[in-house]
Amino acid sequence: MGPSITQNQGIIGESVDMNLVHTGDLRRSTLIMNLTVRLLETKYRDTNGDIERHLYGPLRAITRQWLDGYLVCTGKTYPAQLMYQALSDMACNRIHQAITRHFVDEHPIRVLLDPYNPTGSTAFVNFNTSKKTRWETRPDRCHINWVIYDSDWEAEFCRAAESHPRVKAYVKNHSLGFEVPYQYMSESRRYRPDFIVLVDDGRGEDDLLHLVVEIKGYRRQDAREKAGTMDAYWVPGVNRLGSYGRWAFAEFRDVWEIESDLEEECERRFNEIVDDATEVAKTESKEHTP
Repeated sequence: MGPSITQNQGIIGESVDMNLVHTGDLRRSTLIMNLTVRLLETKYRDTNGDIERHLYGPLRAITRQWLDGYLVCTGKTYPAQLMYQALSDMACNRIHQAITRHFVDEHPIRVLLDPYNPTGSTAFVNFNTSKKTRWETRPDRCHINWVIYDSDWEAEFCRAAESHPRVKAYVKNHSLGFEVPYQYMSESRRYRPDFIVLVDDGRGEDDLLHLVVEIKGYRRQDAREKAGTMDAYWVPGVNRLGSYGRWAFAEFRDVWEIESDLEEECERRFNEIVDDATEVAKTESKEHTP
């Protein structure tokens, strides 16, 4: 939100350092109340738009737990800065994502499709560009002849994806219209992931895993909000809907380890499928034991 220490000085006279030490005098109960109220106002409203005030008590306890156990202030910053609405909204997003993940089985995410364009397609991708950063794709791995990449990292990912035995197809999310709404601080934004990859994770050609991939170098705060939105809301919601196949999300942050990261991610998804099938087989065996 700005510098935590500012030096002011006139044309003559000595300088004065302005800092945030005074914010440490804010009562903790006041901060907890303000953050809980903001959480109710922005995240917990009924179908009529009214605040669900009966949730104030449990949300206050969760907010206190978050402040005590998860908030870390560095660089001469203080918890009282959460009184700023932008930072307060960011904290509310983190708390709500954690609550949503915890209760995903009891209160699953419901997807609201775009009523005018519920289903997109890569079959109609056709655009002109003056960019020279282009990767010519293998026709057996990508039905779009060029990938317009924004960095050498993305070019390296194309090479790794095309050489991986479990990757059946991939596409760069360029002019596809694939966007995910998310909130950063108090601002509503649209997130456009980098790639969509079809992975054979053990269920066969008719049930491939759609892996949404983000290529990141420096991971800023907005990248954390994007990843949190995908993990807590978008992926569980689309998977529960069921009509668009199975989806997952992954971030690759080191260009020199992209190939190994991709292999590990595919292997992890495959192992999850094997473990689930093993558990089902054990249960069925117990049920049929005389």
